[in-house]
Parts: sequence; C-alpha cells; structure tokens
Amino acid sequence: MSELPIVGAQLSVLDLDRHRDWLFEKDRDLELPEFCMADILASPDACIDMARSRLDGWQGRLGIHGPFSGFELDVKDKEIRAVVQKRLDQALDVCGRLGAQQMVIHSPFDHWDHHNLDNSTRSRTTRVSACLDTLKPALARAEDMGVTMVLENIQDCDPEVRAAVVRAADCPALRLSVDVGHAHWAHVICGAPPADRYIQAAGEALGHVHLQDSDGYADRHWPLGRGNIQWFAMFEALKGIKSEPHLIVEINDFSQVAESVAHLERLGLAQ
Repeated sequence: MSELPIVGAQLSVLDLDRHRDWLFEKDRDLELPEFCMADILASPDACIDMARSRLDGWQGRLGIHGPFSGFELDVKDKEIRAVVQKRLDQALDVCGRLGAQQMVIHSPFDHWDHHNLDNSTRSRTTRVSACLDTLKPALARAEDMGVTMVLENIQDCDPEVRAAVVRAADCPALRLSVDVGHAHWAHVICGAPPADRYIQAAGEALGHVHLQDSDGYADRHWPLGRGNIQWFAMFEALKGIKSEPHLIVEINDFSQVAESVAHLERLGLAQ
C-alpha cells in the first residue's frame, strides 16, 4: 500500500464529542458498541438520535457491534434460534437507520472444538449448517441493505473453522473479522497460531480487525503498546490484503484511543 492505513476506533456515542476532532480529521472508521445490548436494541431511539447528531458531517465508514450475549450462532433449539434471529434483525434495523455498513457478530467456536470437532466425520458440517440456519434471514436482509456482517474470532484456536462458515454461506454480506487480542490469547494459552497468522488466513475475506493489546493471559483490551502483541508482524500481514478491512481500536479505556493510534504512528505502521 502506498500510504499508511488510517485506523479508527470503537467509541460509545457518549464519547463521540470528546473524540470529534480526531475522528473527523481523517474520517476514521467508527464502530458503536451500544447496540450489542438487548435492552438498547429493544429501545434504540435515544442512542440513534445521539449518534446522528454527533456524527453530522463525518464521512467515514460506520459499523456497529451486533448482539451476542447469552447465545451462540450455532444454536440448534429452534425456539431459541428465533430469539437470536430477532436480535440480529433488531441490529440490522439500527444499521439501516444509521447508515452503518458493517455489523460484528461472534464466532461460536472454542478451544474445546479445536480438540473435539473431528471426533465425528459430520461434526464440522453440522456446526457450519447450524450457524447458517441461524444467519440465513439476516444475511439475506443484510445483502439487500448493503450491510456486511463480520464473524469475529472469540475463543477460536483454528482460523479455518470460521472461514468454513463464510465459504459455505457464499454471500457478500458475510466476511471475517480478526480480533488480534483474542487471537493472541489463543496463541499463548491454547497453542493456536500467532495473531498475524489469523490475518493471513483470512486473506481477502477479511472485512474487519479489532486492535487491542494484551499479555496473552487474558482478554485485556489494553491500549496499544501496553502488552506484547507483535504489531510489526500484524501490519506486515495486513499489507498483503487488498480488501480494505475496517481497522478498529477496541480498548476498555476510550480516553487512550488516540494515543493507541499515535503508538502505531510512531512505529511507522499506521496513522
């Protein structure tokens, strides 16, 4: 790439004013986290109105974090699946009202699967089918809306399992997300590949990256530079990918977002 990539952030609607100049100066990518919560999805008007007002004039790419709490996408109970599909539909309503282009959803695969998925010859295809049964109506609607759902690694130890869901869906509305902190945890604790290999494995299916720092022991969401993630390797992997993924700093302390990007800038990796 000819220029350093521009990095955006996950910011609460309550923090948008504080970061307005930083966000607007380069029309950075933005992800709003509020809409992962069922209570807010049930009554989203206040958050939507606040976001619209505070983002007036901003021309960046907008995403939301979709719902995940209390369920997995590969749910097999049809009554529970209906509730999951309702939550996804509510989140797509929000995308439509905000003009959001992207929604993050969570992978259901974990380190238990890494050792047990191949106990049966049908286990992998059964799990993929269960995910797609849940996602089918949301993906059809998302494609019509021009919204991309990105499947984020959570406890995944093998990047291939999420990629299999995306391939089987064969839909432009479903792509991959890599959370580098989650991948780093899986590498240190579970013996998974290092985080840059998750990015390489995603390839042109990569639509989104969560940037956070960690020591690998837990899901820290520290400001960038506080942990031991190998940022040079991470951005070297990104150089080979032309799909222009949203690059989102996702840390617990919103006040350190700009400094996290400044850390990457000092390393000569991003702006």
